[in-house]
Formats: sequence, structure tokens, C-alpha cells
Amino acid sequence: MATEQATCTFRALGFCGADDSVHPNMLAIISHAYPLVEFGVLFRPDKEGQPRYASQAWVARLSTVAKQTQTTSGHPIKLAAHLCSTRVNEVLSGDVGFVQQLQEWGFQRVQVNATAVNGVDTSRLAESPPDLVKVMESFPSIEFILQKNEETRPLWEGVLQHEHGGVGRLPQNVTMLVDESKGTGVTASSWPSPPEQYDIGYAGGIGPQNIRQVVQDVQRAAKGRPIWIDMESSLRSDKNGKDVFDLDKCYEVIDAMCELGFLQHPSFMRL
Repeated sequence: MATEQATCTFRALGFCGADDSVHPNMLAIISHAYPLVEFGVLFRPDKEGQPRYASQAWVARLSTVAKQTQTTSGHPIKLAAHLCSTRVNEVLSGDVGFVQQLQEWGFQRVQVNATAVNGVDTSRLAESPPDLVKVMESFPSIEFILQKNEETRPLWEGVLQHEHGGVGRLPQNVTMLVDESKGTGVTASSWPSPPEQYDIGYAGGIGPQNIRQVVQDVQRAAKGRPIWIDMESSLRSDKNGKDVFDLDKCYEVIDAMCELGFLQHPSFMRL
């Protein structure tokens, strides 16, 4: 039973950093039970196969599982590709090649992490919006997410100005993730309300330890708008001497969201 009334709509509950340390079948099982869950995969070629950065072989297996799950159950696995390093530089220069691969793998959302800590050359962000918009327009069925913080301001403000002559609207398939932590897990000091012109999600130090408080805070900030939350660093654990994507921690968050009324456990689990 929920402990309080849910007052806003969550579009996704994002768990980022899924990698070779977990079996893709486990992601399918969780997704089937809790369709709101979205698994994020980080793409950074220079770190591929290391903790947090899945190998292409693992992603291919995940893709196969996702397609089989969709065919047999009708419940797709929500998948988000989080681009880093050269994968960001590619889309900023107008290169659609890797996004085409992501679409073939079954990713529904693509997040552009255009920050230095993510290995991106940020010196030309202000020049990149026209080429980036062309990439976005080439894939209308994919939702693109711009990481919104002070460092990326030249990019997201440029996209706003390029697309609609400065009136402050994004292409229909573009949203933003408010994340001043830039993926480093630093807890946000505040949660801004969504602007009228586009939707946003929230990230920054969210995890099992504070999910209930964060949900209360973002509910107030959302003012009835649909939102999502995303987390990464808080889902890592050291198990048997290895840095792993911890599904136990994911479940702690899921259980809390069920208590808060935004998810429901499968009927056989309800007491």
C-alpha cells in the first residue's frame, strides 16, 4: 500500500550504468515487472568493457533479449543510450552513424553528455547546434536528451535559438536532463521547475539512500508536469572485489517507489 498519494507523473525511473557485470535477462525480468524502469547504457569507446561501460558484445546480447521480450510479451525494455567522449563529438559534428546503430539495437532515448568529465571536447559547443539538430531531425522516433548544466549552456541554448529563432522551444523529440553533477553523483542542492516550453528530468546524487526525499522534492518542483529521474553512481557496489552494477540497489529504489505509489509490485508479491 502506498504511504502517500502520487501527485505527478513519472515518465521513467532511470538506472544508468548497466554493463557486463549483469545478465541482460535480469534487465528483462525487472522491466517486465516494473515497466517504468529504464536502463541506461554508457557509450565511451576508450573505456568500453570496463565497469559502467558495456562491451559491444554485451549490448548486442541485450538488444537480442529486448527484441525477444517485445515479441513474446509485448512489454519492451526501456533503453537509453548515454553518449560520452567521441560518441558525443560525433553527433555534435552531424555524424548519424552510431545513432543509426543504436536505433537498430532498440534504444528509444539517446542522452548527449557534452561535458569535459565525460571526455568531450567542449571548446566548440556553441558551434555545434546546427549539426546536432540535423542528427535529431534524422531520427524522429528517438527522444534526444540534452544534459542541462552551466557547462553545457552554449549547446542547449544554441539548440533553442537555432530551432525556433530564439523563442525558446526545442524540437518535439528533444528534452533535457537537469544535472549539475554531470554524472559524478554529487547531490543536487535544488530541483528547478520545468520550463513551459519543454520537459525535463532530474539527476544528481539520487539513489536508495535519499529516493523518498528526492521524490517529495521533485513532485513539488514538477507542478504536475511529467518528469523522470536518473541515477548512476549510487547503483555501484564492490562485490567479490569487482565494481558491479548492483541490481539489489536498483530494487531498493523500486521498492521505495512502490511505497510512494508510483509503481506497483506484481500481484503475487503483494501482501
